[in-house]
Amino acid sequence: MTLKTINPTTEEIIAEYDIINKEKIFEAVKKSKIAFADWKKDIKKRTDFIQIFAQELRKNKTELARLATKEMGKPIKESLSEVEKCAWAMEFYADNSDIFLHAEAINTDARKSIISFEPLGVIASVMPWNFPYWQALRFAAPSLMAGNTITLKPASATMQCGIEIENMFRKAGFQDGVFQTLVGDSSIVEPLIDSDISAVTFTGSTSAGTKVAQKAMSNLKKCVLELGGSDPFIVCSDADIEKASSGAVKGRFINCGQSCIASKRFFVTKNVAKEFIEKFVQKTEGLRVGNPVSEETDIGPLVNNAGLNKIEEMVNDAIAKGAEVLTGGKRLGGKGYFYSPTVITKISPKMQIAYEETFGPVAPITVVEDEAEAIRLANDSKFGLGASIWTRDLEKAERLSRLVESGIVTINNVVISDPRIPFGGIKHSGFGRELSRYGMMEFVNIKSIRFYDDLVKQHHVE
Repeated sequence: MTLKTINPTTEEIIAEYDIINKEKIFEAVKKSKIAFADWKKDIKKRTDFIQIFAQELRKNKTELARLATKEMGKPIKESLSEVEKCAWAMEFYADNSDIFLHAEAINTDARKSIISFEPLGVIASVMPWNFPYWQALRFAAPSLMAGNTITLKPASATMQCGIEIENMFRKAGFQDGVFQTLVGDSSIVEPLIDSDISAVTFTGSTSAGTKVAQKAMSNLKKCVLELGGSDPFIVCSDADIEKASSGAVKGRFINCGQSCIASKRFFVTKNVAKEFIEKFVQKTEGLRVGNPVSEETDIGPLVNNAGLNKIEEMVNDAIAKGAEVLTGGKRLGGKGYFYSPTVITKISPKMQIAYEETFGPVAPITVVEDEAEAIRLANDSKFGLGASIWTRDLEKAERLSRLVESGIVTINNVVISDPRIPFGGIKHSGFGRELSRYGMMEFVNIKSIRFYDDLVKQHHVE
């Protein structure tokens, strides 16, 4: 069996790959298990290698960025930023993991009680295409520094990006088996979970994540799921509309709208709605759509034809049910999976765009009476990943941020992932956390050790 990657800008086939079979999956995991025995021993050694890896990312930044743009259509300036962010995350964990993993002393009835944090073993990583480097490495950085080894199953659309991550680890001098990329489509996920891995992390759709969780639980293996989002963007009555409208463009249209934490449902209080919508539409129409290899481009193509068809279907469904398109709302002609940046109003709950995750450059706006209605509608969703709230009132910001049902809330900025703070969602957006110390703790054995009396320290003389 083979899989093909297609350039979404030109619709040309980039490459064709043979899909790994079950026996080779098991062999790869066995190799990672062998490497784990040595890799887990020395955190200083791990720190040095991770620092070298960050340097390799920066040295190869341009080539890596071009590859991501070619495989999934991300504007080149965004691809470059993604690689740079990966290098930062690797350095963050190299600098802080010794502190994060330091054993904790606890007062109990025992003579001495400590909590230690020890690696689990081989962690399987099943990752998506929209941030092909960042998604894989934001998990890999803490997991490797904890002493685990990794087998990565990249998305089919960005297979070469996944292969290049392994190549970067090899260039950095990592021993064979510490990080491996497995070439395959979704059919290899079940045998990978059945193999001798210790845990699995998955980022992707809710439907696929459900299957991963079921398989992991049937094998009694820990899993972390980072799934879809339909993040609310709440513009309060006292918001700075100039900043909010610029934030709306950034939050909705980054990566052509193909981000789990993109702003996807816009709730605007009626007293500022007219000004906000006018500015949002004006700034949206100023976005440059085109070939993503150009540094002038703001919006590239969607990743594939299926994604283009889905976003067109959702807009057409909304129009048929009474929505009004203020700008965009159509495919762009010629080669490539391009869709015009779109702002749409008069949204009703029956529209797909109101309750499904909108993975593309479309912004649905709902005008609300007040912040209370905005919070109610924001929480009326099966998703709970991120949310952004725009207000100049600190007390209001603190109150509303606690009312929103999500894993992340950002005030007066868009939601972004950051290695210093935990990342993850609730409800159908998944469970578990990535990034920060909390993300590292997902894939360690939190071991309690208690020492009682009758212990004598022996002095060994060589």
